[in-house]
Amino acid sequence: MRSGVGQLREGGQAGDPKIPVALSSASVYPLSVHDAFAVAQDLGYDGVEVMVTNNATSQNPAALDQLSQRYGQPVVSIHAPTLLLTQQVWGTAWNKIEMSCRMARDLGCSTVVVHPPFRWQSNYAENFAAGVREMAALYQVHIAVENMYPWRVRGREALAYLPHWDPVGQDYDAVTWDFSHAATAGASSLEAVQALGSKLRHVHLTDGSGSGRDEHLIPGRGTQQCAEVLQHLAGNGFTGSIVAEISTRRAKAAGEREEWLAETLRFARQHLGAPLVGAFEV
Repeated sequence: MRSGVGQLREGGQAGDPKIPVALSSASVYPLSVHDAFAVAQDLGYDGVEVMVTNNATSQNPAALDQLSQRYGQPVVSIHAPTLLLTQQVWGTAWNKIEMSCRMARDLGCSTVVVHPPFRWQSNYAENFAAGVREMAALYQVHIAVENMYPWRVRGREALAYLPHWDPVGQDYDAVTWDFSHAATAGASSLEAVQALGSKLRHVHLTDGSGSGRDEHLIPGRGTQQCAEVLQHLAGNGFTGSIVAEISTRRAKAAGEREEWLAETLRFARQHLGAPLVGAFEV
């Protein structure tokens, strides 16, 4: 079973260095995983990141492969169910990661996105970096640990993640960088991406205003240096994927969700220096 990740989009040439821009299934919530593949095809994205949730399709590699083939959208990454809202999916923390790695292998994609351990997962956290490295080697995938942000209780910062919410300086081989999480943390994405260097494997393209909430705004509508980061990556041999992960749950008017996702794709392609091709009119 395979989704065909790595196959060229129509019109591409062998050896084309274009950085793929994919769509996270989280970006169409509360619509379905099926809708994510359909929207990605309609708007001209290069693939889909599947966030594993309570939704049965998101947990089923055979069903995902069928959607991938039907819509011509490779699965570029699997987001493991390591969120608070998915604690009941696939059992223990290590089982969540292993099942996600198996799914990535079955679908032919090479990246699994995980969050750092919560502080109450002390046994899991103690061997997290070494365990992730071992699991990645076993399944021949990149397990990219995502940046998070400090939790604040009554205005004071609370320790929520171990070893830290910030992956910069941690003993990880691969990292996912999320602009919205950076805005919530008050971090500079450009400085972090430069510091991570070749450890940066994956990017969640979104934005935030720095309000303290995880907003997942359209890139360019917040305070993060999204354009500068994309330009930096385009000029520095980045070999991973850019994944649109904006929130569209408040979309109300007909076609509004698609307009926001098309704007995000235009932003990515513009600042990566890629040709603006695809179905951008919605």
